[in-house]
Amino acid sequence: MRELSLHVLDVIQNAIEAGASKIEVRIEEDLERDWMTIEVADDGRGMSQEWVEKVLNPFTTTRKTRHVGLGLPLFAEAARRCGGDLSIQSKPGKGTRIKATFRHNHIDRAPLGDIPAALLAVLLSESPVDLEYLHKVGTHEFQFSSLEIRKELDDIPLTHPKVRGWLSQTLCEGEASLPSRRQTRPLTL
Repeated sequence: MRELSLHVLDVIQNAIEAGASKIEVRIEEDLERDWMTIEVADDGRGMSQEWVEKVLNPFTTTRKTRHVGLGLPLFAEAARRCGGDLSIQSKPGKGTRIKATFRHNHIDRAPLGDIPAALLAVLLSESPVDLEYLHKVGTHEFQFSSLEIRKELDDIPLTHPKVRGWLSQTLCEGEASLPSRRQTRPLTL
């Protein structure tokens, strides 16, 4: 995938398919240490340790429509290509946490991409999940909670045109408020 936001969207979709009702997405960009971390945690069905060990194999999938599952193996490869890694913690009935790390300025690190569009796709989907989002760049951060927004809206759905427009604007402005993701120092190999 060309953008890390598409990996995030894929992991969120997996969580929804696993019955998650709450999903937390956390992105941390530590420019001083030259690291980026992306974590997605959910309260879905979870996986056994045996399944966790198999899930990074592209020929392991629970889908019935195709016999390969490339999402997590490609995400892991994207992290490893940049001097990072991907880890999975999961317990049946408790949920799953996926954490990918990347050298921030590595020449092969894909751009973060359109995170607002990925999050909006989840918020406007038919699956009513609560989405908690945190993006930190150094000491600056942007937080977003669909649970808090739903409480304020009462019975107005997130798909209402005015709400949808506000969500898009809020997510875009929140991401734009963070410092530049690229520093001027040389890329690392």
